[in-house]
Formats: sequence, C-alpha cells, structure tokens
Amino acid sequence: MDTALARKVFGCIDNTTLNATDNNASVEAFCRRTKLLTLSTDRNPIHVAAVCVYPRFVARAHKVLEGSGISVASVAGAFPHGQLPLPIKVDEVRYAVDQGADEVDIVINRGLLLADEDNAVRDEVAAMKTACGDKTLKVILETGELPSPALIAKAAQLAIDGGADFIKTSTGKIATGATLDAAEIMLNVINDNLKKTKNSVGFKAAGGIRKPEDALAYAELATRILGEEYINKQTFRIGASSLTEAMHSLLTF
Repeated sequence: MDTALARKVFGCIDNTTLNATDNNASVEAFCRRTKLLTLSTDRNPIHVAAVCVYPRFVARAHKVLEGSGISVASVAGAFPHGQLPLPIKVDEVRYAVDQGADEVDIVINRGLLLADEDNAVRDEVAAMKTACGDKTLKVILETGELPSPALIAKAAQLAIDGGADFIKTSTGKIATGATLDAAEIMLNVINDNLKKTKNSVGFKAAGGIRKPEDALAYAELATRILGEEYINKQTFRIGASSLTEAMHSLLTF
C-alpha cells in the first residue's frame, strides 16, 4: 500500500451519516468521534475534509466541529431523488447554507436528463449554485441510473456548465454506487474542461467505498488523469462512513 497516498486520501474523506435513524444525539456523537480520528504528522495533524449530514443536523454539526478545521457538508435539493419542484430544492439549499453548511451536495434530476431536457438540467444546477453563494456545490450524477458512458459524460458536462464545484458519482442510496468506469468518464470530462477553460472542477467518489484499497484505486485513477497535485481536499473527495474508521486504523497501526 502507498502509505503517503493513503494519508492524503484520508484527508479527502467526507465522513458521512445519512441514515433514516439519525437524530441530534447520534449526529453530535458522530461529529465528536470524527474529530478524534486524526493522523499525526511532523506539522499539523491530518483530519477528514468534512462531515456530511442531512440539512436538519447542520447547525448541530457546525457547533460540534467549529474550530476543528473539518467542514460541514449537507445533502440538499431533494436528495436522493431530485424529484421536487425547483423552488423547493433551492429553498432547501438555502436553508442548509443558512444553518452553517460549508458545502452542499445536490443531485441532478435524472428524469429531466433521460428526457433530453438538457437546458433544464443545467438551469436547475445553476439555480442551486446561486443559492449556495460562495459555498462549495457538489453535484451528484447518480451514475448507476445512467445507462451509457455517453449519458454519464453529458451529465458531468451539464453539471459543470451549471456551475458545479465538484461532480460526484452517487448518492449511496441505490444498488450501484461508485464504479471506476464511471469515475474515469467523469475525470476525463473534468480534464477536458480544465484544458479548455483552466477551471479545475473537483471529483467525489461515493457509494459503496468501504475498503482503503478501493479508495486508493480512485485516487490512483485521478492521479493518472489529472496529476498528483489533484489529490487534495480542494479537488478530490471520497464520501464514506465505515471507510473512515478502517483507514484510520490502518494508518495508525
């Protein structure tokens, strides 16, 4: 195992709790535990990039994590299906930001995408980006519901055109989560846009990534396409829950 890369990837994790049973006490405990999961270094300790929660828990997470250097991310925009009217989705994004979210993970409307309503897909992303203001917007493509490489590439491009700061593979709420094949398509779209516009869009893999070797495979793929410097929390994330503890245990053994 490439220990140096694994340590970098640990610092790019969005430690995630998106359970139907989440409550104030469990989210607070999750955040406190996350703060303890650090890796020692010669300089500053390495901690995960963010904690990701439902909107109603953002304020609680923000309070517990304040001053830790760990960002608060919130799903929004009718996660995980995206099938609500746009004004409601925009209001949810705005609510998450008002509660203290540093980052917002939304999901594109796959129904619009599959109906070839490209402008509507792009415009929805743009509206939610506007609601984010200067906060980071991650746009989930839910690649497991997109039946072809061409459609994954189109979804990635539409999300970027709408103002996505990151594009993300999956919600983790369907059977097919992140795959290396889908990630490669997305990373190539990011690379093509970087060459054309000099705008570096981030990439997040999420959905079923539970083992350190799986997380490293995504980092190695991103490195091959976009270079070693891409593996930092400003441009690369892994969304996970059980992975965080597993990787921390591996690197502190």
